[in-house]
Amino acid sequence: MPFFTTRARTPRLAPELDDVELARLLKRLRSTNRSSPAGATDIYVAQIAQFLDQDPQNFDRRAHRLSVLAGFLSESHLPAAWVQREPRNVSALILCSWAELEHSRGSRVLTDGSATWSRCQLAASLDPQNPAPWVVMLGIARLERAHRGQVFEIWDEIVARDRWHREAYLSMLHYLGPQESGSLGQAIDFVDSLLTRMPPNAPCAAVELEVHLMRYHSAKARGGAEALLARDQWHSTQTARFLDRAQDTWPRAAFFSHAAAVSDLNLLAYALTAAGRLRGAAPVFEAIGGRVTRWPWNSEGDPLAVFEYARNRAR
Repeated sequence: MPFFTTRARTPRLAPELDDVELARLLKRLRSTNRSSPAGATDIYVAQIAQFLDQDPQNFDRRAHRLSVLAGFLSESHLPAAWVQREPRNVSALILCSWAELEHSRGSRVLTDGSATWSRCQLAASLDPQNPAPWVVMLGIARLERAHRGQVFEIWDEIVARDRWHREAYLSMLHYLGPQESGSLGQAIDFVDSLLTRMPPNAPCAAVELEVHLMRYHSAKARGGAEALLARDQWHSTQTARFLDRAQDTWPRAAFFSHAAAVSDLNLLAYALTAAGRLRGAAPVFEAIGGRVTRWPWNSEGDPLAVFEYARNRAR
């Protein structure tokens, strides 16, 4: 992937990461939304449909694009309008359901959970090999506090279709974590169970780093002496070995090939600066090239300001 750049770029929030075509679509949607006359819904829908028709069997790339579009359109009428026009279009069904899931993040309540679920089931029946409808169903099950057995059944459906699906592994990690149905110990056990089988450059490789961040932020949130000593966790033998491997391999242009690799590099840059490994963080910031993700930088404040301060320290 084209990570490296010859100059430091001004930091900007880039949900599209390094997907140039997705960035162009988002730009068109912003500009047409401002300048197009009323009743131009068909124009917007056609742009989205044409874009999502590309490379239909690349489930990793499609999941990234659907996720970004769902967040971008979570307050828009466009996903629902597309489904109304094409009620059996798989991409329309998934995008509409995913957008509704994103819209519910704040309130933690789906407006019509049964309808959202039904659209996912229809999409799954129309495209049986596609893991994306099941990924959305996993998000719905988490949101609605479904029975654990049901959650794991959905999880099994995803990994049967895409063994190392990034979004699914991160979703399960947080489901098993202390903020939802489990505990920090359960989240750690989940990741430990993967390490002997998961390829080091798998699309879901960031789950190992995410669980270290979960433990770090849990210690900081408890306050007192634990918060003061939270940084020490980065120097434990297992965590230090992981950071050694990641800082050596992850920034290499040919190491990762999945769509959200830049997001993983943001996680790594944050972790390395939190651990005081500024020299190791420098090439990671270079690989990021100013494409900032909200998480994990927003855990410390304004994500752009925190990112730029950390990058300047690494220089």
